[in-house]
Amino acid sequence: MPGDDRIDPPSLGSERETLRGFLDYQRATLAMKCEGLTDEELRQQSMPPSTLSLLGLVRHLAEVERAWFRRVFEDHDAPMVWSDEIDFQAAYDAGASTRAEAFAAWEAEVENSRRVEEKADSLDLAGYQPRWGEEVSLRMVMVHVLLEYGRHNGHADFLREGVDGTVGA
Repeated sequence: MPGDDRIDPPSLGSERETLRGFLDYQRATLAMKCEGLTDEELRQQSMPPSTLSLLGLVRHLAEVERAWFRRVFEDHDAPMVWSDEIDFQAAYDAGASTRAEAFAAWEAEVENSRRVEEKADSLDLAGYQPRWGEEVSLRMVMVHVLLEYGRHNGHADFLREGVDGTVGA
């Protein structure tokens, strides 16, 4: 892929360093899958009936970051980025969204998530998950978000190949 400047996760490291490294690697993978594409190409949808697009994935993952870091550890009532309700599907509708708009929202949420994680004394930090109505640990949140990225980066692989034939990484 063009411009693969991702930093590999550590081969040896603490649990926290490993989780952080893999999560940042997956975040960088999403950005790389979108690199060099126009707004129109980023909005290109997969085959019907799916309306999934790369830009929709960026929007969705902004919601994921907000829901799992900001809402769990800082402000349980923080509004979602793309919907008035907690509707993760609404983010997939990239409609007339632009790269600038979607990436600004996603990057802001990623930075907030990093700040939340970095200031926590421990992965055992408990936060309240409003949708589940229970407490969860920072460790669980990082693993959950990491799995979200892994799953959606698989979608991004297919979407990018459909846009311009680019495969790999």
